[in-house]
Amino acid sequence: MYVCLCKNVTDHRIRHAVEDGARSWREVQQVTGCGTQCGKCACTGKDITREAIRDELSAAAQGLAYAV
Repeated sequence: MYVCLCKNVTDHRIRHAVEDGARSWREVQQVTGCGTQCGKCACTGKDITREAIRDELSAAAQGLAYAV
């Protein structure tokens, strides 16, 4: 789905930015340009960013090995 029409940013592009290492809304904005023009998409963009970061951190934590 398109999140930012001004910069043609989709939710997939936001998730991809997080997969590539963005760990904050500001970093996602720098990579995608989302929320930097009119700002109407900022709330939705932030929500998607939070969810994507949470998913990335959860996936990374599942890969940790614990000493016995």
